[in-house]
Amino acid sequence: MPHSPLYECYQREAKLTEFAGWNLPGQFAGLTPEHQAVRHSAGLFDISHMGQIELMGNRILWDFNPLVPTAITHLQPGQAQYTVLLNPHGGIIDDIIIYHQGQPGAKLIVNAACSAKNLAWLAKHLPGTCQLVNQVLLALQGPQATGILQTLTADVLQAIPRFGHQIITTKLGQIWVARTGYTGEDGWEIQAEPGVGQALWRELCDQGAVPCGLAVRDMLRLEAGLHLYGQDMDETITPLAAGLGWLVDWDKGDFIGRGALTTQKTQGLAQKLVGLIGTGRRIFRPGYPVLAQGQTVGRVTSGTLSLSLGRPIGLAYVDTHWAKLGASLTVQVREQELPVTVVKRTFYTRPG
Repeated sequence: MPHSPLYECYQREAKLTEFAGWNLPGQFAGLTPEHQAVRHSAGLFDISHMGQIELMGNRILWDFNPLVPTAITHLQPGQAQYTVLLNPHGGIIDDIIIYHQGQPGAKLIVNAACSAKNLAWLAKHLPGTCQLVNQVLLALQGPQATGILQTLTADVLQAIPRFGHQIITTKLGQIWVARTGYTGEDGWEIQAEPGVGQALWRELCDQGAVPCGLAVRDMLRLEAGLHLYGQDMDETITPLAAGLGWLVDWDKGDFIGRGALTTQKTQGLAQKLVGLIGTGRRIFRPGYPVLAQGQTVGRVTSGTLSLSLGRPIGLAYVDTHWAKLGASLTVQVREQELPVTVVKRTFYTRPG
């Protein structure tokens, strides 16, 4: 099982776990201190397992545009867009971020488990334009993330907007930074050569960033209402059902899956992805049935005990009739039915 290039930096401190075929940190100090760090100071994640794909071509945004439902040809160098790759049935192949690097290329950050199928899909539709790169990828997240990273560079980080990105010069070498993340906090995702990345990990920790693992990252993203591919969406789920209809630009030209989405929009959705919040401390797990008046009306896709709220939260696909805010449902946990309420999918919003 492969390790990250950063493995030597944390092998004695991390509790390792398997994820998407990689041996990665599941936890360091534990869920509570790691959660506190990201929500109140800064947490540091190794996300080098994520797929990093370089796209080449003078018209790459125009060539890539029909592969996604979101208009991207307006992007300027230094801008990025979250979107999804769709199959002809409108199902989600993967959710991705595309970063316009300027001529002649762009960068994709994709889910680790989807890298191979994404490359095959791109090779089919854009032959000869893409390659997978293997660099260190870090996520520095939290209200103090910018201040910590600023200690390493003379470049003015506050001038980079949300979803902005650029190459900056640090005392350790050049790195690529993007003001993106998966925690609901302000922060940065950073790409670097392995040697620079190892030095960067150590330096950021010395400056006060707290190492964090995948377990707390999953809790943080769920609190922020962010989807996890393979649980909250897959190739059988459309962006309309997943609550990602805002990614579909109906005014753009044709794109893969448009016909299927148009039909679904006209006919209506059988189920929708909703937020659920419960009481007590029992967690509802993926696959648990959601019931209304004793009848199964859906299933849980993600669940955790939110440390921000002190209550169990989750995402679930439920029949559209029951997908109304405030609806009272239950989740079957073994022999018990736990009462839950349908709420907005964003459980936590950072202050300010």
